[in-house]
Amino acid sequence: MRQLLKVNQQRMLRRIEELSQIGKTEQGGVTRKALTLEDQKGLQLIKRWMVEAGLTVRTDHAGNVIGRREGTDTKAPAVIIGSHIDTVPNGGNFDGTIGVIGGIEIATIIQEENLQLPHPLEVISFSDEEGTRFQGGLFGSRAMVGTATEKDLQAKDEKGITRAEALKNVKLNPNLLATVKRTPDQVKVFLEMHIEQGPYLELVDKPIGIVTGIAGPSWLSVKIQGQSGHAGTVPMSLRNDPMGGAAEVIQAIETIATKDPSAATVATVGKIEAFPNGTNVIPEYVEFTLDLRDIDLKRRNDALRDVKKAVNQICEKRRLTYDITEHLIQDPIQCAVHIIETMRKVGDTLGLEAPPMMISGAGHDAMIMSEITDIGLLFVRCKNGISHNPNEWASIEDIEVGTSLLLETTLNYMKS
Repeated sequence: MRQLLKVNQQRMLRRIEELSQIGKTEQGGVTRKALTLEDQKGLQLIKRWMVEAGLTVRTDHAGNVIGRREGTDTKAPAVIIGSHIDTVPNGGNFDGTIGVIGGIEIATIIQEENLQLPHPLEVISFSDEEGTRFQGGLFGSRAMVGTATEKDLQAKDEKGITRAEALKNVKLNPNLLATVKRTPDQVKVFLEMHIEQGPYLELVDKPIGIVTGIAGPSWLSVKIQGQSGHAGTVPMSLRNDPMGGAAEVIQAIETIATKDPSAATVATVGKIEAFPNGTNVIPEYVEFTLDLRDIDLKRRNDALRDVKKAVNQICEKRRLTYDITEHLIQDPIQCAVHIIETMRKVGDTLGLEAPPMMISGAGHDAMIMSEITDIGLLFVRCKNGISHNPNEWASIEDIEVGTSLLLETTLNYMKS
């Protein structure tokens, strides 16, 4: 039996800390929105580390950065490790980044050991996983499986810049988006490591968990239109106030999401805007976002149907009009049983005490890549379950455990 390879803990820690300085905010977090200057600076660092790891590096026309090590079999499909380094506003230092840096660490170890393996290895930093800038996430992975659309390219940020323009600004060609697509025969498996973004692993005192399935997200915008007017002169009984309507809809959303306490349904209204946004003005319209998720597709769709019904009923009762825009609707997916079993066996080899099997409430690039290949996803414990926050934190010891399991799983698929 060969000796297990050792992850360089300090090298990974240095890289996590160095990347965290790019886009650092006054509040102690980090902001690297997709295709911004900060994002591009971060990706330049990723490219440098990929080259140091012996990978051939390219950027496709969706903005995905891909590092590749060829295998001894020129016709063999690639084993891919991927995640992202873009962030939410004032986010944390570990979300996505440990997956990319972990993949580079694995490529570095393979180079240091001069391992000659049949299957190629690719490490990918996907473009715009978070969806913060253009209100539609998982763009890079969707482009890679061929489901990104012209609508995605025409989506605008808060300054009115389209995604297509942003791609051109970093010298990419949105007209060549179709060239990004990969086919099932090109990919053997896709593997991803990510912080849990929840409290379960800390609760059960385990450094890592193996994911069995990912909940399907629905991202919508709801715009409720009323009649603007003076706050002091329009009687309450004569108002068509969209703010009151929005408040009632948001309350209805919470009721719908919590009607079955045993279910995994979650609903979040994360952003709300009023126009003209004046203290003494009844709004003309109110617009808010909705993120609705569940691991059960029927239950998720039923909740989505109930939300739309509630919007219609409330607006009709209050003499308001509305518009619902769907930005992303993704079905729940299951991780490949053979990858789950491989990770479990690797855990035994590493001396880990039965990593728990888990469901992911958060969406990841892995769920998109499942459209063209089998996927595996593992979680690393994070402190207090906090994520998308400057207080997001995972210990380098736990990250090392996760990377070690990812390494041995990767080698298993590269050699067979």
